[in-house]
Amino acid sequence: MDTGTINPAQLQALYQQDPNAPMFRAIDSDDGTTGSRYQRLLKHATVLVSIPLPSNTWLLLTPEATQLTLRRGTPSTLDTPALDPVLMQDGRAPSLTAQAHDAILKHAEATREPTAQQLASIASFEQTLFSSQALKDYARTGVAPALPEGNTESEKRGRAFFRPEGACGQCHSGPLLNETGPRNILRQPQGSRFSNAFVSEINFIANPVYTLVVQRPPLWLPELRLSPDPGRFLITGRMEDFNHFKMGSLWNIKNTAPYFHDNSAKTLEDVLTHYTFALAPGGILLTPRDSHDIIAWMKLL
Repeated sequence: MDTGTINPAQLQALYQQDPNAPMFRAIDSDDGTTGSRYQRLLKHATVLVSIPLPSNTWLLLTPEATQLTLRRGTPSTLDTPALDPVLMQDGRAPSLTAQAHDAILKHAEATREPTAQQLASIASFEQTLFSSQALKDYARTGVAPALPEGNTESEKRGRAFFRPEGACGQCHSGPLLNETGPRNILRQPQGSRFSNAFVSEINFIANPVYTLVVQRPPLWLPELRLSPDPGRFLITGRMEDFNHFKMGSLWNIKNTAPYFHDNSAKTLEDVLTHYTFALAPGGILLTPRDSHDIIAWMKLL
């Protein structure tokens, strides 16, 4: 319950104990069909998710394809259902009951439809899950907990990065630090919930890459784009959303590894290594001390 999600160590221990446990279904095996190998799931804790292609998009090599099968981590169920209306990495689930329905029939591979009462009970239960009493109080009162100022000099320096003008605060603002601030490197409107952390571009764990052909208005000329996971784009069909993903809450982040939509960062140190390279072209340069300070402060959340 510290994580609200799953990680490789948990899955490896479960597989040793019971390789037929409910987590190990054919849909999440390496090939998505036979259930014979689970190396990807055990190494990265990513499940396979199939998303329909937008009407303005097709695959260059297989134009008859109607969907993409993607490798994604499982978002934490702590805090989010009660405090955050945006569900799933790409925001595709319109409600908790809809999300539960898909999980039951697709990932759990249930053989019968859940009842409306069962779905409502699951949604109600999820809304009771919190990582701290402070966030539980926030759900009840609407008064967000104050961000910690830090005790050590390192923590205090790390806190400064999350002020509105800071390198992190530009994209991690709001009560849950999961929405863009008044100004950010991508020039998104304040309060945006989806952003590009350049994870699909770097593709550190070498997930399969798709070649997409996208027709863009107003001329609707075809344009080639490559990505292992285009994220929010698959839901909206808007090129502005290409490789954009939901920004999750940073509260309790010390317990929710691995990170990013593809679980490619196994530790907070990996996250900061990623940003050191991803932000440099935009003029944001993080030193090793900066990374250490940011992590020190995030561990207070």
